[in-house]
Parts: sequence; C-alpha cells; structure tokens
Amino acid sequence: MRTGAAMPGKSTSSPDGASTGRARPPGPRLPAPVQTLLFVRCRDRWFPRLRRAYGDVFALDLAAPVRHRVVILARREHVDEVFGGPTDVLHAGKGNAVLRPVMGGRSVLLTDGDEHRRVRRLLLPALSVPALRAYEETMRAVAAAEVERWPVGEVFPAHRRMRELTLEVISRVVLGVTSQARLAELRPLTRRLTDMGQLTLLGLSHPHLARLRPWRRLLAVRRRLDALIDAQVAERRAALEEGDDVLSHLLRAAAAPHGDGFDGAELRDQLVTLLLAGHETTATGLAWALHELGRRPEQLRRAQRAADEGDDAYLTAVVKETLRRRPVVYQVARCLTEPLTVAGHRLPAGTTVMPAIGLVHGDPAHHERPEDFRPERFLGGPAPSPAWIPFGGGARRCPGAGFALLEATVVLREVLTRYDLRPDRARPEASRSRQVTHVPARGARIVVSRRGGGAAAGRRPS
Repeated sequence: MRTGAAMPGKSTSSPDGASTGRARPPGPRLPAPVQTLLFVRCRDRWFPRLRRAYGDVFALDLAAPVRHRVVILARREHVDEVFGGPTDVLHAGKGNAVLRPVMGGRSVLLTDGDEHRRVRRLLLPALSVPALRAYEETMRAVAAAEVERWPVGEVFPAHRRMRELTLEVISRVVLGVTSQARLAELRPLTRRLTDMGQLTLLGLSHPHLARLRPWRRLLAVRRRLDALIDAQVAERRAALEEGDDVLSHLLRAAAAPHGDGFDGAELRDQLVTLLLAGHETTATGLAWALHELGRRPEQLRRAQRAADEGDDAYLTAVVKETLRRRPVVYQVARCLTEPLTVAGHRLPAGTTVMPAIGLVHGDPAHHERPEDFRPERFLGGPAPSPAWIPFGGGARRCPGAGFALLEATVVLREVLTRYDLRPDRARPEASRSRQVTHVPARGARIVVSRRGGGAAAGRRPS
C-alpha cells in the first residue's frame, strides 16, 4: 500500500438502505483564500505534498468565484470512476464554469447532458481521421514557414514562437482565415484573452468585478473577437464549397438536406473555444517537448533520425511522453448535481471532484520511473487509460485530441529536420500556472543551430 494513503473503509448505510460511504476526505486546514491562492499559483507542486500528507483522496476549500468544496483524486481507479460515471450527475460544464466569460456559454466545454452530446456529435466529423488528413499539408506549410524564421545561435523563448505558430495553424485550419489583414486583427485579441492570469479569469465570473478594469476591457476584447469571427463565418458561408477547413465542414453539414448545425451564437462559441484552447495547449506542449529534447542529446538525436526518416510514430511518442511528464492541464473538474459516492466517500451535491492528471501521470504504479523522459514507453501500443489522460477521458475527452497530436507531430518534424537544440542553461525550467494551463516559467528558452546533415530542407521524405 502507498505510504500515506488512506485505508479503504467500509461504507455505511442510511435507514433507507442507501450507501453513504465514508466521511468527507481529509485535507489542509488553511483558510480558504490561502488554499485558493496555492491552488491557482502552484498546484503542480502543492498537490504532491498533499497526497503524501493525506493520501490518494483529499479535499480543499476554495474561495473563488464562490466558496465551495473540492475533492482531488490521485488514483487511476478513482479517476476511472469519474470518467466512466453518470454524466447526468458529473457535470463538466459546471466544473468549467469559470471559463464561461471567455469561451461562451454554448461552448463544448460548458455544456452538459443532451446539449453536450449534440455539440460533440456536430464537431467530431470535422475533427475525424479523414478530415485530419486534409489539414496536414496546411499544418506543415505553416510550420515550415515559421521555423525557418527562428534566430539561429540566439537565445529565444520557444513558447512564444510556438504560440505564434499554432495560432496561425488554428486560424487557417479551423477558421479558414487566409487574409493577412484578418490574421493581424485576430492575433492581438487572442493574446489578450490567453495571457490573462488565473486570478483575473476568476474575477470575470464575479458580476461586480466584471464592471471594473481590467475585466471590463477583457469582455470588450471578447466582443471584438466575436465580431471578427462572425465576419469570417459570413465569408466562409458565401464560398461554402471552396473551403477545406473545420468551419467549412460545419457549415456544409448544416446546409445539407436534413442537416443539423449550430445557430450563430453557438457556432461562434465553438470556434472561440477551438481557437483559444486549441492553439494555447498545443503550443505549450510543443515548448515543453523542445525543452526536454534540448537537455537530452541522445534522445534529441533519436528524434532527429525519426524526423529525417518520416518515423511519425516516434515523434508522436515524444509528444505523448511530453504530455505525460509535463501535463499542460494538471486537473479537470466535474461538479456533482446530486449526492454520489466517489472513491468510497459519499459526497454531497455541489461538490467539485477533480481527477488530478499530473498525479496520475507521475505515479510509478502506472509509469515506471516517472521522473525519466522516455518516449519509448509509448511505442509498445496505446497507453492504458486512464493512466495517460492529458485530454481528459470518458464522454468528455477533448474532441480535438487527434488534431493536437497530429499538429504537434508535424511541427516537431519540421523543427528537428532543420535544427539542433540546446537550452540556454543547464537547470530545467519550472512551470507556472496560467489560467487552466501550466507553462514553462521562462518560456522554454532554447538556442537552435542548423544541422549539418539530415533532411535539412524540412520536407518529409517520400
């Protein structure tokens, strides 16, 4: 048994025979505002300490946007209970409510029940394997153009350059934007929304704060982004048969005989979600990948060989191992709409349960020597679910997971056929929390130099 883990207890029964489970999980006794600050700023370092102190299930009291009870789950079996549990009770939309002012109330991240199932059904064909094949060449062209501009021999933050690259990919492949003028409008708006801190994000949900600066300005940015996307939707609708992007897929499906589709506001919220969440998370994963490879010359050479030879399986394994060791999203949330027994504890309605992705990924019970960076662990077949859960799981698994893995693989290929990598210093970078993601604290600073051999032109070998 794991040291410090809570001993499994027996459930008790209420007079009507219902299982009540054990008492609420233990947790720190710090004031709720202090717990909230620690959760926001350093949960990737705080959670492992709490696990050692309280076991695989522990509780927090968070104060923002309203005070509520949170239960953190660290064991794979308990995570499986949540991902495979009743979706009418475990509401992810309510758990993600803090994102509503940014993503929109109709976003796939904010909906639950039948509405969420409908949104997924409409989105998934545009993100299917056949659709992804059509997007790959655009991804490659954008990546090649961007990495060719990297400053050779100079220290630069890989995270910033990757954000620019993935925003360009998402803008073209999801929205179908080709106009440089529109891209120039889009970039600063998305940066403003993705750069806000988590405390600022929490404040957007507070009706009084939303009327004050800087929150009022951020809401104005979201309205300008809405108007820009509405204009792009109108253009793609006018040239419906010409587009080979996600937006055109969605519009054609809605226009087909007996087709079903999103209304204007609903479509806008899905596109904003894909734009903001899609580019930021992939950019962060890629920055961490370069950070890891740059510190490991032997693994860098192995990845470069894979890029030269078109061995996408190995490059994808590099991406998967990066997301295991450096999860971009450290935990996900489900809000209970009625009492439910989870991990042996009878939890009341209103409790938020959080499967801790980072704790599962770092558990030696599921990943041998989890502190090591070993892409080879993902070459023997699919990772056992939910021991590898960077995209969540169950009915709420991210619908863009395949898109993200393909894009990251394509980008790595373009980088590694051109460059050698090294860090600007020996000490690895820590992570810092930004909204719901964990990014390199110093931007994943690297130095690149042109390779002497290999597929230096950056093309995939035929």
